[in-house]
Formats: sequence, C-alpha cells, structure tokens
Amino acid sequence: MKRTVHSILASVVAPVVLLGLICIAPVKSLAASKVDCNKVMEELNSGKKVRQVATDLHISRSSVYRCRKQARKAAKKTGEQAPAAPAASPSP
Repeated sequence: MKRTVHSILASVVAPVVLLGLICIAPVKSLAASKVDCNKVMEELNSGKKVRQVATDLHISRSSVYRCRKQARKAAKKTGEQAPAAPAASPSP
C-alpha cells in the first residue's frame, strides 16, 4: 500500500515540479531585460544613492550596479568619461 501511494505521489508531483521549472526559467530571463538602464543612470546622475534608485524603480541593487557598469564600459569604448558620481556643487 505504501509503495502505491509513493509511486502515485511521485508520478504526480514530479511532472508538476518540472513544468514549474520550465515555465519559471524564461520568466526570470525576461525580468533581467526589463531594466531601463537609461532611467537608472538618470537617477544616479541626479545624485540619488544606489539603494534609493533601486527602491524607486522597483529593481534590485545589483541591477543598478549592472547598469552603472555597462554605462562605464560604453563610455570607455567611445572615449568619453562616464560620471562616477554626480558633480559636486560649489559651497556658498
């Protein structure tokens, strides 16, 4: 009796788990491509901290760091200098 229950459970649960994994994997990769790095850089260049940008745009901090890294790499290719931090305003 126990073997029958276990085999039934295994034959029902395993396909459901596999189906879940197959369906979730593409969704994860799509989520990574939805970050608007231009908007992230606008926020960073306006003086916001990484944590605040991530919170405001509902993305992870690692996504913010990834966008910043991509922007620096693109600037390096074109010979421009990407702003590492917002320009400091002069003190009165």
